[in-house]
Amino acid sequence: MLTRVVLNQADIDRALTRIAHEILEANKGSQDLVLLGIPRRGYPLAVRLAAKIAAADPAVDAAAIVGQLDVTMFRDDLSHQPTRPPYPTQLPRTGIDNKVVVLVDDVLYSGRTIRAALDAMIDLGRPRIVRLAVLIDRGHRELPIRADHVGKNLPTSSAEKVRVRLEETDSAAGGENSGAPVNEVVIEATA
Repeated sequence: MLTRVVLNQADIDRALTRIAHEILEANKGSQDLVLLGIPRRGYPLAVRLAAKIAAADPAVDAAAIVGQLDVTMFRDDLSHQPTRPPYPTQLPRTGIDNKVVVLVDDVLYSGRTIRAALDAMIDLGRPRIVRLAVLIDRGHRELPIRADHVGKNLPTSSAEKVRVRLEETDSAAGGENSGAPVNEVVIEATA
């Protein structure tokens, strides 16, 4: 297996800073803003984005604008995926009705996870606007879904795998990639 690092910790931090400023600019400030991270790695990215938005706009309480949206039961490929337990869905106390909701995920690939997220979100409320922020857009869409905010466009072949490793989910102390470096994005390809 050949592994190539495409984003290191500093690159991820710069991309998230840029996305945070793009979100504020597109929203014309932080009013009515909610970030919903999709487990596993979308949620920690949403928390990091909220912290960067709060740093740019001191009126923002980072913890108050972040939520987690589990899409497990809304996926159309449950019979093809390994079984995994659902994560809890946690909305900010203000909810999502009439809010500007930014869905946050690590990698945009086929678009099926985002379709499931839209279905899950509609069961919880009616946002005014829904936007999508992803760290990596690797193409190969199967559904007409496009990200509004992208950290890096990364053209890949279908045979390659893009792995996002974050300290919150993949720590060297026993995460699913135990012993692997954290806070990086790698492409894995068979030789």
